Amino acid sequence: MTNILNSTFVLSVFSELPSFKFFDLLDILLVGLLLFYVIKLLKGTNAISILVGFLTLFVAWKVVTMLGMNILSEILGQFISLGLMALIIIFQPEIRRFLTLIGTRGGNRKRRFFFKFQTDNTQHLNTNAIVQACSHMSASYTGALMVFCRDNKLDNIIASGDQFKSELSSQLLETIFFKNTPLHDGAVIIDEGKIQAARCILPVSNAKDIPLSMGLRHRSALGITENSDAIAVIVSEQTGKISIAVEGKVTQGVTTQYLQELLDKEFNATKEEK
Repeated sequence: MTNILNSTFVLSVFSELPSFKFFDLLDILLVGLLLFYVIKLLKGTNAISILVGFLTLFVAWKVVTMLGMNILSEILGQFISLGLMALIIIFQPEIRRFLTLIGTRGGNRKRRFFFKFQTDNTQHLNTNAIVQACSHMSASYTGALMVFCRDNKLDNIIASGDQFKSELSSQLLETIFFKNTPLHDGAVIIDEGKIQAARCILPVSNAKDIPLSMGLRHRSALGITENSDAIAVIVSEQTGKISIAVEGKVTQGVTTQYLQELLDKEFNATKEEK
């Protein structure tokens, strides 16, 4: 008799559980994937601590709600409702960066799958002039920061500096970054194969994991590549090393050959070659 009652009780418990469907599993996997990319995006920034704190508060709210602790649940619920608005304000730079990455990577710079057409991003960049200038500035320990636009136009950044549309030449780049010229402080923006502006102000990266050896030029290069699909090239004033920043990551101490190959691939290759 006892066994029958126990079996009946177990069956009644399982019958009250909600049915688990394929789309429930898919829902869990997609949420997990979204959290993974959000944490990956925020890794190394102050925002990750805020996100962990908010998720802890959310879990606590769900637990006290399930336990029927109405007063505490109501209090935490108010924090959650106000917290969503606060998160939008606090995470404004990260949200902008996230949407930029979706628009750039999701659209694919070379193939716009949703619209079924291809665009030719060939800009015919004078990479020989750039490499020659970087080589000379590296040898003379002249600091430099150059930003090369791809799909994302940097009109606001260009507007922050001295605008002039000029053909690329190694002599002009070296003159701009010469220490005694008024244009040497800041970044040069290069788009459509031409210099668009100099002495431009770039957003500085707030990532925590940036080595102390990296100065303001490297942090600015990381900042602009975090918020756009641009490529930044840095020449260190202290070490003379050439570095490249792409998608918020910097590669230090590259050779001039590597620099030219990368720039040729990004700006001078045809659609078939890419």
